Amino acid sequence: MKQQILVVGAGFGGLWSALSAARLLDQHDRADIEISVIAPQPELRIRPRFYEQNVHQMKAPLGELFKAVGVKFIQGSANKIDADAKRVFYTDVKGNGIVLNYDRLVLASGSRAFRPRLPGINEYTFDVDQIEEAAKLENHITALRDLPESAARNTVVVVGGGFTGIETATEMPARLRAALGADADIKVIVVDRGSDIGIALGDQLRPVIAEASASLGVQWILNASAASIDADGVTLADGQRIDAKTVIWAAGLRANVLTEQLNAERDPLGRLHVDQNLKVIGLDDIFASGDVAYAASDDIGNHAAMSCQHAIALGRAAGNNVAASLLGVDAIPYSQPKYVTCLDLGAWGAVYTEGWDRQIKLIKDEAKQLKTQINTQWIYPPAANRAEALAAADPLIPVVA
Repeated sequence: MKQQILVVGAGFGGLWSALSAARLLDQHDRADIEISVIAPQPELRIRPRFYEQNVHQMKAPLGELFKAVGVKFIQGSANKIDADAKRVFYTDVKGNGIVLNYDRLVLASGSRAFRPRLPGINEYTFDVDQIEEAAKLENHITALRDLPESAARNTVVVVGGGFTGIETATEMPARLRAALGADADIKVIVVDRGSDIGIALGDQLRPVIAEASASLGVQWILNASAASIDADGVTLADGQRIDAKTVIWAAGLRANVLTEQLNAERDPLGRLHVDQNLKVIGLDDIFASGDVAYAASDDIGNHAAMSCQHAIALGRAAGNNVAASLLGVDAIPYSQPKYVTCLDLGAWGAVYTEGWDRQIKLIKDEAKQLKTQINTQWIYPPAANRAEALAAADPLIPVVA
């Protein structure tokens, strides 16, 4: 009977884990180990693009790619892990409960938007976290034109001024005018707990974000938080009322709840502490990748962020090392010392930075061209060509040079 590597999740971390494991098995000419990926759909959903229009296009099929590299795809949703018995329980597309056994597990089940317990948050807010939710937002914006003219109809509130909130807010003026007309009196407001615009992204980026926001007409309400949301707007903790038919929640992420089923240490975001080979500390047969891994990216104290930039490299390392643990060969420690960001700022342009202190290297049109290239080419999966796909999964290839 073949030994089993099971990858839970087909996002960036899961996809690249499967490809990298297949690469190492191919190099050692081993056909006695099977790689399976379980996920709700055989597709990579391009989550970094969900703030854009036409979100239904932001996905890439994986079926042919998995076939090309010899990875088995299982369609279903994992809901329980029994680490002692080395089993994963999942529900298939027909609603049946099924059990999978594994010799090694890569948990790459991703993250979800964090929604605190606030009145109306689930009923009356949108987000750009998952493709279904982003599609609901897109349909809602399109339907605004059918509502009577009012300040509330023309106002969008984005709660959260981090990376996702900024990209969503700065894209929103163009999206609103496309729906309501070029002359519509629109208003986009970011509500953020920070004391300054873009404070979560550091001193270098703050003035750039402020300039872009002013140019686009995006307003910020600082030192503020939402207290309740209803069909007609949001009430802030200080009692201030903002009338708005559209409230978008962009206030942080948490690791998938499957991490809570493992007897292992987690960080405040629910990510599993892993060693340099991405093995979950204290669990010899389980590795973590992508947004569920709290992994040191260098030796000076930085850790991987919840981003596709890190998930790709985490996946390549986790897949290689989970296969190495079965083959009895040396692992390749995860290392990703170079950190970059490319923040989309709507029609104003973008800003590209390097380093954890976010030193600005490109702005406006030059950065926008790079952002477009990243979003439309670099983060997509390789073609369904075995040799090319396996070569692309080399864990020593830097995600950013």
